[in-house]
Amino acid sequence: MTSSSFPRTLMLLGSGELGKEVAIAAQRLGCRVIAVDRYPGAPAMQVADVAEVVAMGDPEALKAVVRHHKPDVVIPEIEALAVDALADLEAEGITVIPTARATAVTMNRDRIRDLAADELGLRTARFAYASSAEELAAAAAPLGWPVVVKPVMSSSGKGQSVVEGPEGIPAAWEAAMAGARGSGERVIVEEFLRFEQEITLLTVKQWDGPTLFCPPIGHIQERGDYQCSWQPAHLGWDELAAAQSMARQVTDNLGGAGIFGVEFFVCRTAAGESEVVFSELSPRPHDTGLVTLAGQNLSEFELHLRAVLGLPIPEIRSTGAAASRVILADRQSETVQFSGLGTALAEVDVQVLLFGKPDARPHRRMGVALASGSNLEEARSKADQAAAAIQVI
Repeated sequence: MTSSSFPRTLMLLGSGELGKEVAIAAQRLGCRVIAVDRYPGAPAMQVADVAEVVAMGDPEALKAVVRHHKPDVVIPEIEALAVDALADLEAEGITVIPTARATAVTMNRDRIRDLAADELGLRTARFAYASSAEELAAAAAPLGWPVVVKPVMSSSGKGQSVVEGPEGIPAAWEAAMAGARGSGERVIVEEFLRFEQEITLLTVKQWDGPTLFCPPIGHIQERGDYQCSWQPAHLGWDELAAAQSMARQVTDNLGGAGIFGVEFFVCRTAAGESEVVFSELSPRPHDTGLVTLAGQNLSEFELHLRAVLGLPIPEIRSTGAAASRVILADRQSETVQFSGLGTALAEVDVQVLLFGKPDARPHRRMGVALASGSNLEEARSKADQAAAAIQVI
């Protein structure tokens, strides 16, 4: 797709907090936004021009809503959707971002891992697949304990666990099945990497221009879900070059345009040398990249839209140390309210985004605190304190 007359019509398949920021960025460029999700009142629906509630796993329902609105671009913003429908729509001439194939490959951990490790020869954690608890036990032992067990299809860390020894395999299998998306009973088991840091390299693929990279983002996960991030992460030149090379290889293979969140582990070998290991990839804005709203001249959402719409990206640069910390619910609630917002915003250079999710449950991400500072330690401290001041009630 190349730049042409505006306004353009964009359809978001998935309307969570990242989709909300995409919708805002799109409307700033004069676009019309249709937000689609499985429940009414989703965050992006609150700012979109049109909202549609659809069973996201139903391919016929997805195709029907796209055909009805005839958007210029379809942007999948979640993994839990009927990806086969996207291939049919693409065959009809609909532009799917980044491509229907990229969306299908990356929603399955086995397909993206096979692409990275086997087809492209990238360094990944050693891994194996299993289709039963017995196969899982047999596959895990050669990798050495502990191991990490994940469903091949899930999102936000659902079903993921660290297994310390053989006795933990039955529980890990049950957790993976409970957290899996779809009907397939298959898990991936990986060696446990004792990494020094985990990073996201936001990679911008353009229709008719070079692949661009944002300053690297450091982050911490718990329960398989992001808790905080900071930018720019401290990487050596060789480490950064290795990450950029791998990110370029995999995104070149997937094709299309838009932003990709490519995750890596930075490890230390037995010989004391640094090693960058490919982990996962999302073909869309990344949750850890919320920090770019405070740390870059163009946020990941603005970059995504510029790449998708074929608009120029003259420069991506850090505006200084920045950090994010998620605001989590600690209880079930059907009527979400917040306290402590005034305290959180009393500090200079602090922003708070409350996502507008209609209900809460333990560990659900309800908002994020963003902060900038003179250095990363100050930025992270301010973001932590702001998030801690806000309670979901």
